[in-house]
Amino acid sequence: MAQYLTLLLECPVVIAAIFVAGIGGTFQYGFSVSVMTSPSAFIKELVNKTCLQRYNVSLEQWQVSLIWSFTVSIFCIGGLLGSLVAGPLITKFGRKQCLLLNNFVAIIAAVLMLLSQTAMSFEMIMVGRFLYGINSGVSLSAHTMYLVECAPKRLRGMVGVTIATFISLGKFCGQLLGISELLGTQERWPWLLGFNGFTALVQLSTLPFLPESPKFLLLDRGNRQACEKALRRLWGNKDFSTEMEEMLEEKAELQSVRNHSVMELFQNKTVRWQLLTIIVTFTTLQLCGINAVYFYSFDVFRAAGIQEDQLRYTALGTGLCELATSVACFMIVENTGKKVLLLRGYVGMSATLILLTVTLYLQTQVSWMPYCSMVLIFIFIFFFASGPAGVTAPLPGELFTQSFKSAGYTIACTLNWTGLFVLGMVFPILVANLKYFCFLIFLFFCAGCGLYVRLYFPETKNRTALEIAAEFEKIHSKSEKSQRISDTEQKLNGIKTYKTKF
Repeated sequence: MAQYLTLLLECPVVIAAIFVAGIGGTFQYGFSVSVMTSPSAFIKELVNKTCLQRYNVSLEQWQVSLIWSFTVSIFCIGGLLGSLVAGPLITKFGRKQCLLLNNFVAIIAAVLMLLSQTAMSFEMIMVGRFLYGINSGVSLSAHTMYLVECAPKRLRGMVGVTIATFISLGKFCGQLLGISELLGTQERWPWLLGFNGFTALVQLSTLPFLPESPKFLLLDRGNRQACEKALRRLWGNKDFSTEMEEMLEEKAELQSVRNHSVMELFQNKTVRWQLLTIIVTFTTLQLCGINAVYFYSFDVFRAAGIQEDQLRYTALGTGLCELATSVACFMIVENTGKKVLLLRGYVGMSATLILLTVTLYLQTQVSWMPYCSMVLIFIFIFFFASGPAGVTAPLPGELFTQSFKSAGYTIACTLNWTGLFVLGMVFPILVANLKYFCFLIFLFFCAGCGLYVRLYFPETKNRTALEIAAEFEKIHSKSEKSQRISDTEQKLNGIKTYKTKF
């Protein structure tokens, strides 16, 4: 671990890129996901006041809840739209330029949030949430591609984990700023919802001083001189001839190949296992049960005797646990490897979900069982943050070559946003009908993804996209070969049996 930290400290511009890209990148997504919990009562009150003042109509509770649900869910619709346009924008303008332009979307949304209470308009909050969604959808792809392509190959895993670290930091900041001692009050909640604009301004004023992605400059723009200049700025005066040779080799492979669309990625058989890996890992990331665990945490904390007015501070503990574990994952990923972290994470989450279902079932029958449930919640968050959360996000940038990369990120982010939206719609119904047994559905996804990683996912540490593609081919050619041998043996056994009977 020490050697990788030393190597990272020798690249101060890469460290700057981590913080600058993160604060206006995936931080926005994490903050927007968690920030709506605190001001929910104030926004519902604004909805009622607006309708009463504008139309002289007092809304019923279910109508207010419907408007509130739509205000929260429209973020996912914006995110889905953002992820669909991210690929073409990143290819056309570049990673850095796309991040810069994306900040203007967040700033416009923040202004709408700040003025919503004064203008007595809950519609401004809806439009703001939609724009925040577009901003987050674009930044999830652009931030990830920019960082993975700026990092030296030996540090790619470590730098990639920071993408999830900034999501966790965003979630924690949303929880922290939302407490009543800070911005979670009747007067200050618009400033809470407009905080994304401040982080966008920070990135807008600092990112221009950083170089564009070297890989984009060479492979997409064909400018070798600009690529070498960017590498020197990022990595200092180190010898980057090996990385340069690998990029030139990839450029030669893709000499007559243009950037592929999403449909072409689905149709191309040479990358079918990489595509399947993205589909499995990103679908499971949303359907692994982390949202369900967070949802039930309040019930568990209440049952453990924590007072109602103290629950928000306890919730801060869950956010801090995810953030701390993500930082720890940053420290160990290069030594451990991504396959091990993914496998360990999903196996641990599967075992924890089984135990959590049992403890929640016995919660009303055994007095000390809520404390066991509380411990299991933190254990589940630990396994999630130390494996799937940190490892999954950068995978498209590592598994695909340059011509498929934008399409790969588009598919990954589309799956992420679709899963988040569907879960938001279906989860309340699952809870109402299945209660804590809904964890068994999430157990199926965790166990299935763990099995897939164990059998069909190669280690990606210190490997290029071409080397990883060769590893995929090796794994699956072995499985196909063993299947053919098995089929041949069965046929031979059948022939022998037939002769004996005859």
